[in-house]
Amino acid sequence: MDPIGGHQAAAGPEGLSVWATAQATGPVQRRGRYVRESVQHPARMLPAIAAHAVSAYTQPGDLVLDPMCGVGTTLVEAIHADRDAIGVEYESRWSDIADANIKHAHTQGATGRAGVIRGDATSILSLVPGALAGQVALVVTSPPYGPTVHGLVRPGAGGVAKFDNAYNDGTDRGNLAYRDLTGLADGFAQILVGCQTLLRPGGVVVVTARPWRKQGALVDLPSAVIGAGIRAGLTPVDRCVALLAAVRDGGLVARPSFFQLQAVRKARAAGTPMHLIAHEDVLVFIKSQSSGSSREPSCSHGEPKAR
Repeated sequence: MDPIGGHQAAAGPEGLSVWATAQATGPVQRRGRYVRESVQHPARMLPAIAAHAVSAYTQPGDLVLDPMCGVGTTLVEAIHADRDAIGVEYESRWSDIADANIKHAHTQGATGRAGVIRGDATSILSLVPGALAGQVALVVTSPPYGPTVHGLVRPGAGGVAKFDNAYNDGTDRGNLAYRDLTGLADGFAQILVGCQTLLRPGGVVVVTARPWRKQGALVDLPSAVIGAGIRAGLTPVDRCVALLAAVRDGGLVARPSFFQLQAVRKARAAGTPMHLIAHEDVLVFIKSQSSGSSREPSCSHGEPKAR
């Protein structure tokens, strides 16, 4: 696998529960590898996270799926690693950018094949060709963290303005981002049910998620994702950490956004001991082997090794 912003998934001991996926910043990881419009998506996965998952859980030629693919990060990293990939994206704006990123990857020598389907992943089995049932080796995805997330900032006369921080500009309430936690978990469970059908026996699902605060209260999205996976018939096998901070001289160097830093400062000033977010939870599930299969998952600290 080629390095992403100084990160090499295969380097060092395999099976570590902490993924050093932010040694370079997100913009550095994407620079030249993704089209410029990619930064407009409000919740971009770090390329190194997707690359690490692809390297750890698949082999060249395997099929990777992202049912909520956004601008195609999972797909791009998969085809750069000589895997094939398919994505589903609800919003045409992002699926168009994902298509552009796939074309751009091929101009840079990516050898895998990839495609994006525009549609609602809660009905993924009606979107994906039936011939792919039982063929997917790995699902890598992330649910939305509420209707407004990272975004970009621009200073102005009236202060700092935030933009590109909402899904579909709030116009389509069918997006999972606009559901409450229960609705989000139910919709995500529907997606995982479809993914379970598409996975091959022993196939792996990797979901990144992080909690967030709503009016000061912690919203525990990772636990909701675990529950959704279990309801979908998947078996949770590991819970890892994907760092959003760099490791330097034995310590962490946080990479907060302007608004994350502002929120923490305000909370501390009000007496709430909040801290900057330095990682995402990586929740790993497996599809049970079919009876009589000779392929059994080989685990290190509970994690299926790449097959």
